[in-house]
Amino acid sequence: MASAPKPETIHADLGDKFFVPVEPADFPKTDIRFRNQRWAERVGLGALNEAEWQKRFGRFKPLAGTFEKPLALAYHGHQFRTYNPEIGDGRGFLFAQLRDLEDNRLLDLGTKGSGRTPFSRGGDGRLTLKGGVREVLASEMLEALGVYTSKSFSLIETGEQLLRGDEPSPTRSSVLTRLSHSHIRIGTFQRLAFEKDTEALEKLVAHSVTHYLPEAERGSVSETAAALLEAVALHVARLGAQWVAAGFVHGVLNSDNITITGESFDYGPWRFLPHYEPGFTAAYFDETGLYAYGRQPEALAWNLTRLAECLMPLSDRETLEPALNAFWPAFQREFRARVLARLGLKSAGEEADTATVTGLFGFLEASQAPFEQVFFDWYGGLRSEERALAGPLAAAYRGGSFVPFRMALEAHEPRGGLRLDHAYFTRPQPRSMVIEEMEAIWAPIAEDDDWTAFEEAIAEIREMGEAYGNGPGGADVFTPTPKAD
Repeated sequence: MASAPKPETIHADLGDKFFVPVEPADFPKTDIRFRNQRWAERVGLGALNEAEWQKRFGRFKPLAGTFEKPLALAYHGHQFRTYNPEIGDGRGFLFAQLRDLEDNRLLDLGTKGSGRTPFSRGGDGRLTLKGGVREVLASEMLEALGVYTSKSFSLIETGEQLLRGDEPSPTRSSVLTRLSHSHIRIGTFQRLAFEKDTEALEKLVAHSVTHYLPEAERGSVSETAAALLEAVALHVARLGAQWVAAGFVHGVLNSDNITITGESFDYGPWRFLPHYEPGFTAAYFDETGLYAYGRQPEALAWNLTRLAECLMPLSDRETLEPALNAFWPAFQREFRARVLARLGLKSAGEEADTATVTGLFGFLEASQAPFEQVFFDWYGGLRSEERALAGPLAAAYRGGSFVPFRMALEAHEPRGGLRLDHAYFTRPQPRSMVIEEMEAIWAPIAEDDDWTAFEEAIAEIREMGEAYGNGPGGADVFTPTPKAD
């Protein structure tokens, strides 16, 4: 028997200063192109038939017990470090909130491409179908790699023709529904600080601690604000480490794209590295490389500093500064831990772990080997040496630049529960998602409405996630890496 959903209306507790009720667009059609059945079951919506799914996620008829109208959320933000007080949910809204039936955590169902709102600023409020496909592929790939990401829950083609400057136009339209643990952003705090609304700011801190960051609860407003800042810093540090270890470039790390739960979301011009390149950018409009692969930790730290500034009316510099400074040590710890997790290895202590990470990235830089291939080949450490040396990079692994990494691997035991006998590891090459592969998936959809390559890619990505032990919920519970003794 299917489990019933557990709806909530938690965000409504904040009051109408934080959102505007809106109407969804009325689309010409609602053809389901992607349905995330495994997450639907986890939130009690797995039993919806096709017509019901279209009604909820194409027409946005309210789910019983949640919001009567969708809520377009209000926020500001720095966009490429220029402050913009004119943003907010311009083509999306918070459609519903419910509980994860396994761990009871609060979840948001938010949209992208669901129509115009008061924050649209002249935009049409729509999402191209290609944009929706890209978002599904990004979130599925990141989930399989163990990154704490929003989940693409539903993608529906909506039957409109859109004009875009960065795609051949007219192009097909879609509406995406994503599942996240929070849509409260650094930009949500920035808006209240900009408006000097200290009362609302204090309310937002209390709301955030109660529903998302209970570890930050303290005895006073000042101490709670600082503890919230530190909690967000730890979450965001973990996310940055996961991105860098995955070879992922988000592309648009504006402050309105950083959530307090440190959850990756909103995939526009994302890229995965073909090979190690710190200056690799995802967005064609990122002309200075502000959000390049190697600068992502710096961008996250900059955004956290903006959050600290917002909290100054509730606390003081002496209290907030140590909380903000937690970011960089946490990032280093999390990065070492995440690289080892990607290799399926146990920690051997900070010095040995650092040598392994340094050796690996030194080899990646010197060899310019395919980024994902190296992690795939050496998953399990030296236990996979025979497999790696029978693969396409065998010659590189016998070169001098590989020696430091090979020596460092000797310090590590494989972690428990590895599935090196999984069929995925019989492949010569891993499932990857560099831009050429993404475009090859899109081309038959655009040309012949052929979704075969897309469906095969999703199946392969999920096989990869299964092989690595990264399934639904795998990276969703925050467990910070302990500090070294």
